[in-house]
Amino acid sequence: MGAFVQETILDAGDGGTHTSDHPSESIFPHHERGIVSAASAQGARSPVRSVLSSLFVQVLIAAVLGVLVGHLWPGFGESLKPVGDGFIRLIKMVIAPLIFCVVVVGIAKAGDMRSVGRIGLKALIYFEIVTTAALALGLIAGNVVQPGAGLNVDPSTLDTSGVEAKTEGEQMPGAADFVLHMIPESAVGAFADNELLQVLLLAVLFAAGLLHVGIDRAPQVFHFIEQAGEIIFKIIGYVMRLAPIAVFGSMAYLIGQYGLSSLSTYAKLIAACYGAAALFIIVLGVLMRVFTGLSLIRFVRFAREEFALAIGTASSECVMPRMMEKLERAGCRKEAVGLVVPTGYSFNLDGASIYLSLATLFMAQAVGVELTIGQQITVILVLILTSKGMAGVPGSAFIALSATASAVGVIPVAAVALILGADRIMDTMRVVTNLLGNCVATFIVSKWDGALDPAQAREVLATPEASAKALLSERTETEQAAAQDDERELTK
Repeated sequence: MGAFVQETILDAGDGGTHTSDHPSESIFPHHERGIVSAASAQGARSPVRSVLSSLFVQVLIAAVLGVLVGHLWPGFGESLKPVGDGFIRLIKMVIAPLIFCVVVVGIAKAGDMRSVGRIGLKALIYFEIVTTAALALGLIAGNVVQPGAGLNVDPSTLDTSGVEAKTEGEQMPGAADFVLHMIPESAVGAFADNELLQVLLLAVLFAAGLLHVGIDRAPQVFHFIEQAGEIIFKIIGYVMRLAPIAVFGSMAYLIGQYGLSSLSTYAKLIAACYGAAALFIIVLGVLMRVFTGLSLIRFVRFAREEFALAIGTASSECVMPRMMEKLERAGCRKEAVGLVVPTGYSFNLDGASIYLSLATLFMAQAVGVELTIGQQITVILVLILTSKGMAGVPGSAFIALSATASAVGVIPVAAVALILGADRIMDTMRVVTNLLGNCVATFIVSKWDGALDPAQAREVLATPEASAKALLSERTETEQAAAQDDERELTK
């Protein structure tokens, strides 16, 4: 694995790639420079070296090795959990300041607070419609497949201690508590607790104040935030070199703890969840084509490294910074990306919505309870509320399922324990669907608000591999130019 990491000179992730002030250019500008072509960069290395230098290939190899280690030596595989967790923590530690910098710089350069309100309102409308559709799709899949039928489980025999350990005694906040929680008790606390919605609110207010004062009257403040964003992207570039090792540890832990046999135990539930998610992704592709004229398949090819990493680590947060960069590269304006993506991590959990509604039906069927149409509508209404407060709450899926079972009144709450064995297996479905849902939301909301450059988007997505390599070349050239500047400074 060390060799793979040493080869990862690509994807330095420093975030700034362009020098133009065009809205669709990169979030943080850099000095003028020539761009090394992808073709010349590829020609300088052997075919094998070129393939192994791809983060996508490294992540795939690491995932396969992790599965083998977890299967052959499950005890050792379980012990590798801190490897994956450490990588996710390294990324999460810079997400809050990154969101702050991106939003402040984006709004300040746009110079229009009214567009912020429009984008935010349109995003929330879109999120509500799409997540409700995802909940309904989960119920439809549950009624068609009947994943829990015939299990005839006695709720009194279930051990609920595992659910209590997962939830850590937490409860899903109510509507009022959720709104109040969006307001930080202190500016420092929002960053310290990594509360993205609180950081987003603080960033919008700070940008509004900066616009009111005027960038020309506070240039040092604006340039400090802009340059801080560049530094954060540089840090992300360093951390991303550890991605293959993180995927190896995460996959070894998953297989070591749960084993491949768990796949057959919950086969019908897994098939129903993944089948519903696949259908939902097709719907997302149709929506993206209808509203923006762009291809979701081409975007996935353009961002395939980020999707592979999200799957390997079972976390969509760890790719948030790089995905934001690629969305902007694909024509979405910086303020739209900065507002829609972090908000979607709390309000647009499409994969989680499919899973929750389907899992609720699974629990009812497993204990022999047949839900009426009215009770299933109640399930959707309850989950519309509970699913919005899931981000950042330990064991949130189990809390939401418990709250839903209590609200319906006929499903024993103890039945939530049935989901323990399958929950971790659903991570891939949830992560991919959530991530795709937020990317599509960014494109559609950007188009809706006139914050999408269709020409740039079509150009980038028409040749996704070449566009990704061009982005790599620009990042590499930036690092080389910075290193040369440092050398010149030292020789003076």
